[in-house]
Amino acid sequence: MTTLDRHSKIVEIVTQNGQISIPEICDKFDVSEMTARRDLNELDRQGLLRRVHKGAVVNLGRSFEPPFSTRIVNNPEAKAKIGLRAAEMVVNGDSIALDVGTTTLEIVKGLKGKKNLTIITSCLQVAIQVADTLSLSDDVRLIIAGGIVRPRELSMIGAITQSVYQNYHVDKAFIGIAGISPEDGLTEYNVDDAQTKQTIIKSALKKIIVADGSKLGLTTFATVAPLSSIDTIITDDTAPEDIVEQIREKGVDVIVAD
Repeated sequence: MTTLDRHSKIVEIVTQNGQISIPEICDKFDVSEMTARRDLNELDRQGLLRRVHKGAVVNLGRSFEPPFSTRIVNNPEAKAKIGLRAAEMVVNGDSIALDVGTTTLEIVKGLKGKKNLTIITSCLQVAIQVADTLSLSDDVRLIIAGGIVRPRELSMIGAITQSVYQNYHVDKAFIGIAGISPEDGLTEYNVDDAQTKQTIIKSALKKIIVADGSKLGLTTFATVAPLSSIDTIITDDTAPEDIVEQIREKGVDVIVAD
């Protein structure tokens, strides 16, 4: 069976059943897991299905953003590992930006014991997590970037949010992302969210993407920035090895948390 034939069959199965898993592709077509991932990444790129963790589903459009409440229960162990590894990069006295995202929430848990931090965030969930986890009087100065609140996400967007980030220059920015592609760079579901991330990236000395393996190889609706604009990606061991190598070849440090 040719690659084209296999792709056609995969799309047919997804259309009929609503989804397909990587193990199912491996068993049905006698291919490796890496080949199955590559197939799904390519079909997602063509808009023929939507790549998700461990498989694919019927294409809902590249601007469809799964709700925060849904995303937060996906891949919890991987996100916890990524969050702890990211927190290890923070030293006493750092100023950091924490973007909206279910993985950035995990970073806060790893900041216990750090001193004299300044944290800027436009995510209400992150702000609450900081207040619950760290001491606002002893450990951290918390700055919330105001703006228009996105429903369900409880993150801020718009000119006010961007102006806050523009007025500060942080040591490190930890940014959540919807898609990371060697060809298309960093992408997001929502245009306003993408613009906020662009501003965060410009405000930081060191730019760090935190994303579980399901995000690597994906392209979503709105361009955030090229890979050349960031320094590091922290992911987990579910990230496709071929995609990781392609990103590294572009000069980006990829850390696989274990």
